[in-house]
Amino acid sequence: MKFNEKLQKMRKEKGLSQEQLSEMLDVSRQSISKWESGQSYPETDKLIVLSEIFGVTVDNLLKNGQPEIDNQNVYSTPFWMSRGGVFEYKSKRMMFGMPLVHVNIGWGFKRAKGVIAIGNIATGILSIGLLAKGLLSIGLLSVGLISIGACLSLALLLSISPVAIGTFSIGAVALGIFTLGAVSIGMYSIGAVSIATHVAIGDHAYGHIAIGRVVSGTREFIDTSSRLNLSAISRVEVRQAILEEFPGTWNWVINWMTMFLGR
Repeated sequence: MKFNEKLQKMRKEKGLSQEQLSEMLDVSRQSISKWESGQSYPETDKLIVLSEIFGVTVDNLLKNGQPEIDNQNVYSTPFWMSRGGVFEYKSKRMMFGMPLVHVNIGWGFKRAKGVIAIGNIATGILSIGLLAKGLLSIGLLSVGLISIGACLSLALLLSISPVAIGTFSIGAVALGIFTLGAVSIGMYSIGAVSIATHVAIGDHAYGHIAIGRVVSGTREFIDTSSRLNLSAISRVEVRQAILEEFPGTWNWVINWMTMFLGR
């Protein structure tokens, strides 16, 4: 049995498609097809990985004859990979056309795509990675419906990061509609420096309704409390001002914007 015949036989016995094997080896599916048709041979580093996947020696792969299992070179399952600073796992179970779990981490642009994705570049419903994209994403840079980032996060709903951008944003620098941060910019903003189109609350506040120690706005509420904790500003008066300037403002928004104020 020649190498190409042996490769095809072992792949099918492991229940792997050409595409799945190509992903494990980080090559194209066409490369696998050429190897199996005898048009080309894999490079040495790929032969080593193939030997690990199928639990045979490199010599046995290349020499004519039947595959012989090498108990010293057994691969845990056809979906696990751990070699040279690279680790990959892809579950057999599929959901929404993706593996339920895909882990792919190591040197380089290692991509993971699954319902639960963990990788250098991760895409999934729950994604964790240096660059994470998903409904819930956690990463150095994250993008999603709900995003948590070590440096930057962008989210349609909730964003939490040193630099956070989203509908609801929490961060050292927060930008969005409802924002909370050291520097907070949005429609309704709370922060040390707060800038808002509607209501701004902060040590320095700039907005249509501005509440804080240093303020600038159409309606201004200056904090004169000894502890500078906004306790001297009436929650009732601010609530009335919001309703007068922005009729129809949701009650929960008003409650959130006045929760730090005095009675």
